[in-house]
Amino acid sequence: MEKSERMRTKSPLRRFWQYLKHEKFDRLLLFILLLLVVSSIAVSFLEPGISLINGFWWSIVTLTTVGYGDISPATIGGRVIAVILMLFGIGLLGTLSATIASFLIDLKLKENRGMSSFDFENHIILCEWNHQARTVLQELRADPHTAEAPIVLIADIEMKPVDDDDLHFIQGNVTDETLERGNLDRAKTVVILGDTSLDDTSRDAKAVLTTLTVESINPDAYTIVELENEANVKHCQRANANEIIVASELSSNLMARAALNHGISKVISEVLSVKSGNELYKIPLPASMAQRPFIEIFTEMKQTHRSTVIAAQKGNEGEVISNPPVNHRLEQGDYLIVMALDKPQMG
Repeated sequence: MEKSERMRTKSPLRRFWQYLKHEKFDRLLLFILLLLVVSSIAVSFLEPGISLINGFWWSIVTLTTVGYGDISPATIGGRVIAVILMLFGIGLLGTLSATIASFLIDLKLKENRGMSSFDFENHIILCEWNHQARTVLQELRADPHTAEAPIVLIADIEMKPVDDDDLHFIQGNVTDETLERGNLDRAKTVVILGDTSLDDTSRDAKAVLTTLTVESINPDAYTIVELENEANVKHCQRANANEIIVASELSSNLMARAALNHGISKVISEVLSVKSGNELYKIPLPASMAQRPFIEIFTEMKQTHRSTVIAAQKGNEGEVISNPPVNHRLEQGDYLIVMALDKPQMG
C-alpha cells in the first residue's frame, strides 16, 4: 500500500463510511432512497395537483416524521402511503441514530485503548509514560503555544493515562508500526523518555534504539532523549539525537550547586517552569542586531524588552554559547536565548 493511501485510510470520514459498510448501512441507505422514489411516484400519481418534485419533498418530510403540513394527501391511497412512510421513518431514524452513536462510542473506546491512527502535522510525539511524562505534559499544556497542540503518546500501557482531548494515545512499544500510526513522518518534535519497567542499562539501550528508529524514519524531527547513565550519551549522539538529558546527573549537579550557592535551585526551578515567574525563550536575532557587539545586544534587550540574554545559538540547531564575550558578534540567522517574564515581541 502506498503512503498516500495509508494516510487516506486514517480520515475520520473514510473510517465512518467503512464502518457503515461493515454494518451493511449502505444497503439501508439504498432502501431509504428506493422507498422515497417509489412513494414520490405513487403519491404524485394518486394525488391530483402534486408534482413529482413536491411528492419527493413530501416523502422526505413524512419519512423523517417532521410533518410540515404544507402538503397533505387527500385520497385513501395517499394516506396509506403516508402511514407506511411514518412507520418506516420511526424505525429507520432509530437505526440511523443507533449506528452513529455506536460508531462514536467505538471510536472513543479505540482511542482510549490506543488502537487508533492519526494524521497530524508538526505535532509532538511522546514516547513512554512515566512520572516525567506527566510533568512534561503539564508544562506543555501550561504554555500558551502548546496548550491545545496535538500530542501523540506511544506507550505500552492499557489505557490513556489522563483526560486530555488533545492527547492521542497509541498502545504498544515504540516500533516502526506504532510510530507510523502516530504519523512520525510529519512530526515536529519527538520526546523519548525512559521505560521505568526496565533496569537502568536496558532503559538507556531502549532509548538509544528508539532514537535510531525515529531518526531513520524522520531525521528532520527534533529529538529529545532522556537517559539514566551519562556513559550512554555518546551512543545517543551517534544516533543523532538533538538534545540528551541525563536526569540523574542534572539532579545531582543541581543539588551540589544548591549546597554551594543557597537559593540557586529556586532560580532554576522558576525558569524551567512555565507556570509562574521568569521563563526561558529562544528568539531569532533581529536583523538590526547582526554584527553588533554582544554587549550592545545585551543592553538593548534589557532596556527595551526587559529580557536578559544568557546565551546565543549559531543557527537554529547549532552551537550554543553561554554568556558570550562582550565583543562577540552574532550573525543573521542566529538565535538569542533569553530569560524574561513574557516572550519578547521583536516586531
